[in-house]
Amino acid sequence: MITMSKSISWSSLWKKEDWWALWIGLLIFFLSLPGYYGVYLLGWVPNVNAPWMDPLKSVVVVGQSTMTKAYVGLNPILSIVFFYLFLLAILTAAAKAMGHSVRRFVAGFTIMFILTFGFWWLFGYAYFNATPNQYAKLHITWSIPVGKDGILIYLLIIGLLISNLVFYKKLPTVLETGARTEWYIKTAIVLLGALVGATSLSYMSLAVTLVERSLIAIVAAYLIYWPISYLVSRRLFKLDTKWAVTLASGVSICGVSAAIATAAAIGAPSIIPATVSSIIVLFAAVELVILPFIAATILKWAPYAAGAWMGLAVKTDGAAAASGALADALISAQPGLAAYKTWVMSTAVMNKVFIDIWIGLWAFILAVIWVTRVERKPGEKVPAIQIWFRFPKFVLGYIGTWLILWGIGFSVGTVTAAKFMTGGVTPQTELFRYFFFALTFMSIGLTTRFRTFREIGAGRMIVAYVVSLTIIILIALGLSIALFAGLPPPK
Repeated sequence: MITMSKSISWSSLWKKEDWWALWIGLLIFFLSLPGYYGVYLLGWVPNVNAPWMDPLKSVVVVGQSTMTKAYVGLNPILSIVFFYLFLLAILTAAAKAMGHSVRRFVAGFTIMFILTFGFWWLFGYAYFNATPNQYAKLHITWSIPVGKDGILIYLLIIGLLISNLVFYKKLPTVLETGARTEWYIKTAIVLLGALVGATSLSYMSLAVTLVERSLIAIVAAYLIYWPISYLVSRRLFKLDTKWAVTLASGVSICGVSAAIATAAAIGAPSIIPATVSSIIVLFAAVELVILPFIAATILKWAPYAAGAWMGLAVKTDGAAAASGALADALISAQPGLAAYKTWVMSTAVMNKVFIDIWIGLWAFILAVIWVTRVERKPGEKVPAIQIWFRFPKFVLGYIGTWLILWGIGFSVGTVTAAKFMTGGVTPQTELFRYFFFALTFMSIGLTTRFRTFREIGAGRMIVAYVVSLTIIILIALGLSIALFAGLPPPK
């Protein structure tokens, strides 16, 4: 039973992290939009050029890679300084508005920035992350092939080591202040919407058959994935409802982003999305190392299906794209399959991006269910405004950014997608998105104690995740073959 209520606290607009994630994400997004017209307001941002071999070429300025060669004279080190000052300014202003100590936050964030950017650069070294399809270009023969997203695992491990070995008794207050896990990840999700919007727009111009089958695949997969994952977690492994719901969303939709959005929608404590996110990224790296080689072996007769399998099975966007790229390289290198080059990867990314679109809708559905069904006591009247309070506001930014890009794209034409992707918008927002993700995993490591995993029974949850993921991988294989096998080669 729902009743209406006009009780709303407008102060939450500037006092809650949820809202500040939205404001900051939208600020960065709108500053990037003029890039569509060749004006790169954020073109000065630095990017670790992973995988790198030459330290002198390891950091590049985003604007220097555009066709206009903007910011060509900017030194990468100066770019890093600008990046730090920009983030410090907007985050400190928000922290002050939320009532945090400015001095303590400045100190905490400064340490976080140094740790995160420093180790992002270090583990960008090719031997730490390059995938096999990159070996020839880099002139190497081996690496730890975890891909760009695998760097997040390194940051998590570094954070855990600092927290549990260096400061094994108690984490310094200054680090606790700077390690704002949920704030960082929510801001990253807002910016993820820009990537989803631009990428999905570009695939709308791809072969219509592939787009149609991808949409069918992700709907069918999701209607199967989530219930199975939830039942496995809840019934078989007896996980708490909030743990089971968050884990099911993380393993079914888009990994970390879906887990965070779900946890916010159902009011789960921060330890839940933090733990689930760590598990997701860890096993995404395992999938990246294993699945492309299996796909290249058993699906070389159905290259599109191999790409779809990577998109439907591998969690996190980066790992799915890297898996698709690796499968693409392995398959197109085989006799008679050269025509499929880039199409395997395109099919993988297309499926993954369409899955991402579910995040906002599912967060809203769960918020409604949680307020009106799960937490409502018998006979209790639930104010409709509670749905609004529970709904994660940063998801509005996620939905808004990709809808804005879609609106521009459909009104101007398909060439817009390419302009978004080649320096106009997403290269700028994507750098910020990735760095906020990097801050998130460093923060998770710093705020997690090994004893916490024992207290929450993480071993049982890890097994539940592995079982769910295994089932999903097999279902995804079947769906990929059913929908994508037998399609003619590209012309």
